[in-house]
Amino acid sequence: MKVKNSLKSLLTRHRANRLVRRRGRVYIINKTQRKFKARQG
Repeated sequence: MKVKNSLKSLLTRHRANRLVRRRGRVYIINKTQRKFKARQG
C-alpha cells in the first residue's frame, strides 16, 4: 500500500479506483486490481 500526501493523481491510475474514508483516514481501494491501494497521510 502506498502512503501519499495527496491521492488525486493515484485515483486516476485505474478506472475502478474508489476513494473511501475510514476512521479519519482517506483510502483508495480497487476491487478488481488489488495492487492499486493507497492511504493518505
